[in-house]
Amino acid sequence: MGLLALGTPLEWPEAKKVAGQVREWGIEQLLAIWRRAKAKERDAMLWGDEIEYLVVAYDHQNNKVRLSLRQADILEALASDEKLLSQGGGVPDVQRGDPKKSDVAAPVFHPEFGRFMLEATPGKPWGIGFKDLLDVEQNMKWRRVIAKEHMAPNEFPITMTTFPRLGSPDCITPPYPPSGPKLRSQFLPDEIANPHIRFPTLAANIRARRGRKVEINVPVFRDERTPWPFHDPTVDYDLHNWPEDDDVRNGAAKENHIYMDAMAFGMGSCCVQITFQAKNIEEGRKMYDQLSPLAPIMLALTAATPIYKGFLADTDARWNQISRSVDDRTPEELGEKPLENDRWRIPKSRYASNSTYISQDARLRKEYLDPNLVVDPALKARLMEGGMDDLLATHFAHLFIRDPIVVFAEDLQQLDLDKVDHFENLQSTNWQHMRFKPPPPGNDTGWRVEFRPMEIQMTDFENAAFCIFIVLITRAILSFDLNFYIPIARVADNMETAHARDAVNTQKFWFRKDPFSPRPAASTNGRSGGTNTPGADATPPPLGPVEDEYAQMSVDEIINGSASTAGFPGLIPLVESYLDSMNVDVETRCELARYLDLIRRRADGSLWTAARWIREYVQTHDKYQKDSVVGDDMQWDLVKAVERVTVSDGKDEVARQMFGERRGGLKTQ
Repeated sequence: MGLLALGTPLEWPEAKKVAGQVREWGIEQLLAIWRRAKAKERDAMLWGDEIEYLVVAYDHQNNKVRLSLRQADILEALASDEKLLSQGGGVPDVQRGDPKKSDVAAPVFHPEFGRFMLEATPGKPWGIGFKDLLDVEQNMKWRRVIAKEHMAPNEFPITMTTFPRLGSPDCITPPYPPSGPKLRSQFLPDEIANPHIRFPTLAANIRARRGRKVEINVPVFRDERTPWPFHDPTVDYDLHNWPEDDDVRNGAAKENHIYMDAMAFGMGSCCVQITFQAKNIEEGRKMYDQLSPLAPIMLALTAATPIYKGFLADTDARWNQISRSVDDRTPEELGEKPLENDRWRIPKSRYASNSTYISQDARLRKEYLDPNLVVDPALKARLMEGGMDDLLATHFAHLFIRDPIVVFAEDLQQLDLDKVDHFENLQSTNWQHMRFKPPPPGNDTGWRVEFRPMEIQMTDFENAAFCIFIVLITRAILSFDLNFYIPIARVADNMETAHARDAVNTQKFWFRKDPFSPRPAASTNGRSGGTNTPGADATPPPLGPVEDEYAQMSVDEIINGSASTAGFPGLIPLVESYLDSMNVDVETRCELARYLDLIRRRADGSLWTAARWIREYVQTHDKYQKDSVVGDDMQWDLVKAVERVTVSDGKDEVARQMFGERRGGLKTQ
């Protein structure tokens, strides 16, 4: 999470009046960045990761575990730790920015949406060297140790995506009643959100713009004794605290679904994200495109969210639930009513899969693009008038169809082209599975790409493994000039598929058959702009139907290779070929093999996802009644088991299905 601005936020009716101004000023700030940085070259190849924690508090006397809302106290303790600060760590200061980094940089901790959450990043970016890769796991362990040292004795920083009974009675400490004026939730209090004015304003203005509360309906898992049809028994249909409480009587709570009604049910989820700094804008655009089709595969591999609000769900991943938790589209934009007051219908939430490709790659065929993409034509024209090429102008003009949700009155007094506040207002609230990030003014940071889909894992070993895998895939993409293009609509389909129960073993995903597709000869790569077809001035070899370029494959085939007619070589074999080409020493190769083997075995089904393990733990618990209900006693045992898995680094007996007979049993080739 970036720095949190201070100011006087506008409530939605006033923010709506200035939305056009914020968009126009944001585009002017973007063009100022473009002019300054479009030719920026030879930036260092750097990357960084973000780990998010839930802070749980154990009540040992009553065998009950709750979410601790002491984020501010914990961050204050971190910020006042002189030893940590001397190593460049601690907490970023709102006024002065990130702490100065030293050669031995301690981690930096950040606030997140939930008052029960912490985010931790390395004290300085990782380099591209293999030594840095081997330091990632230990750094993640260090972050957790530091976080724990600044918590109460009964608290623990746990890496689960979602607290199993979030939204159930008595799930937080200190306790607060639900149904505050910002969230207006039946289940959660306003106090569950970070008190910084940005967060309650974001939640309130999303609700106000939408004209009703957000609707999050997750299909419930139907077990032997699950009442059917299922009606969420926690919903109070007679509640009348706020006008929005009528939503449930108007069909907001769907039959056979778990119903949730507040932003905190989505933005209170944890994930692991990676940001790469490219050497220049062209490389950044290429990484953005080529990593996009990998996102659904990684979502399925990291699936870790089978429980919501005390019920087993019939899905395994969190992505769609976050999408619904911040969906501010009006009935007109959703297509529920004819367009009268709004400008267009919008097919996706502002938290969704990507809708654009942006690389000036001659292999990017127009058939891969979304023919029905919604863009703001006036803003696109302004970007192209300012010198931006068609593809990138289309990308940002699509992001800028949204309204700014949080607007500070102080920011509207004068346009400052040396700032990015208006641009980031829109950019940072388009939560897509990839994010293309221009260089901020005033420092040496380059063009960056953020990889966002992966779910947080229980152990630092797993989180490190997935980060290292994505870094190595990125290196292989650039080294071998790999081509993973498929139509962007198929990527969106894959994101839906990734939510299925045990999608790794039960589902197939659209994926490109040949990653070594040759480039058309003598291409200009569309650098002159003005066309949606890169390389339009070239004379490429004849191309067959796009549909012949990709096929449905299992995650095992995509990760480990396919012996079928598709013949896909596999992402791990591609990474191993890259490592071969780099002449990596034997010791380093063996260490990297530990991480790759986790990915390999997770993909072939011999090791379980966290979602499958959690589901199995609940269904075999002696208190489970085969009715889809996850009670307080089960949650206590589950969270304690997850802590044991975390502390033992996967060596605890209970974690055998996720890590094999023993952690050391992972192959060290």
